Amino acid sequence: MNQDRFGHLRTVFLDRDGVLNEKMPEGQYVTCREEFRLLSGVAEAIARLNRAGLRVILVSNQRGIALGLYTTADVDAIHASLRSFLRIRGAHLDGIYYCPHDKGECDCRKPMPGLFEQAVLNFPDIDAHSGVMIGDSLSDMEFGRRLGMMCILIEGDPVHRKSGIEEARGLADLRCSSLAEAVDLLLEARPLGKNSELS
Repeated sequence: MNQDRFGHLRTVFLDRDGVLNEKMPEGQYVTCREEFRLLSGVAEAIARLNRAGLRVILVSNQRGIALGLYTTADVDAIHASLRSFLRIRGAHLDGIYYCPHDKGECDCRKPMPGLFEQAVLNFPDIDAHSGVMIGDSLSDMEFGRRLGMMCILIEGDPVHRKSGIEEARGLADLRCSSLAEAVDLLLEARPLGKNSELS
């Protein structure tokens, strides 16, 4: 692990399905709030990032919208519920950005950089070199790598992994079993300072 890069960490980018919530089997999608099930330890992990003074941003491909399986209103309702759940537990997401398009239709579907660029419009001080991408797929790792971020792959449930996992492992700086484990490693690598949990 490049501790110097993690020591300058300012922004944590998180994929959604498979990182924050239970991933559906390949080819299926979370279509409504009732199907959105947060993984164990996620709220606490995000709260720890918040307390450490790190910006936390969700970036998610939501191709199911383009396929007509659910709407932007459905996704917004899921995210509103997620924000509420996190707030009750002392955690928050600083920004949520998602791509509603099908493959090849835009520049915002990961691994393209559009979601990062949308975040920069709202947070002009974001610098990819002080960021880390935490995701569970090849597109997440390619997204982070193209922008010059450090990358952490969440291995997750083998049953629900997308194709390309071996290539994703090769691009990742770290591989973890959960977001909680990834946050442990990130915060252990950061030097103590005014934004540290332990200061």
